[in-house]
Amino acid sequence: MASSLTVSGLHAGYGAVRVLHDVALSVSAGEIVALLGTNGNGKSTLLKCIMGILRPESGTIEVEIDGVRYDLIGRETEEIVALGVTLVPEGRRLFGRLTVEENLLLGSFRRAARPSIPRNLDACFQIFPRLAERRRQYAASLSGGEQQMLALARALMSEPRILLIDEPSVGLAPILVKIMIDKIGELRTQYGLSVLMAEQNFMQAVRIADRGYVMIHGGIAFEGRSAADLKDNELIRKSYLGL
Repeated sequence: MASSLTVSGLHAGYGAVRVLHDVALSVSAGEIVALLGTNGNGKSTLLKCIMGILRPESGTIEVEIDGVRYDLIGRETEEIVALGVTLVPEGRRLFGRLTVEENLLLGSFRRAARPSIPRNLDACFQIFPRLAERRRQYAASLSGGEQQMLALARALMSEPRILLIDEPSVGLAPILVKIMIDKIGELRTQYGLSVLMAEQNFMQAVRIADRGYVMIHGGIAFEGRSAADLKDNELIRKSYLGL
């Protein structure tokens, strides 16, 4: 049941604007890898390339699932989701005029997940009891923390093998950030997920990350082989910790 992700030599942008420059990273089976960097450094663009939302100019993106390797370049987003790769987008991107339960059901688009909809729905409500209390409530009426829970639960409805999470802490109060990051760590263990998490909040991200990368100006400026390695890096001390 192993799942991994490998990106190599990736260049991408929007029209004449080049955003990613020779990006290379990997996520091994069962790892949480943090993709660190401030706004505008290319984290979201990289996740869009992995999901087929943006076509890269060059480079490779491959996933290995149960011993079978798949090239993601040129595949449509729905094909990538069908393989077991799911994105929790920045800003949640919920359907505000649909209920919590309806949003969750839309997450079960992946064919392999459809037979397990009742079981997965119950699991999401057990993981996030607040969503069970609000299952008939419109998504737009939820608090920011509840909406982030819903976005994460919607992704779980597809029974992902590789989970991409874009800025889960944005717009949340500090206590909710901690709760959400802890929950991501728990879900990795519970479901055996391989996770690539783009995040600005360095201190929260490294609490659960096995290792990570720092993106600056669209390139990988540093690869930390452990959370301790990230904390000890001079670039991170200056950029994130003010030391």
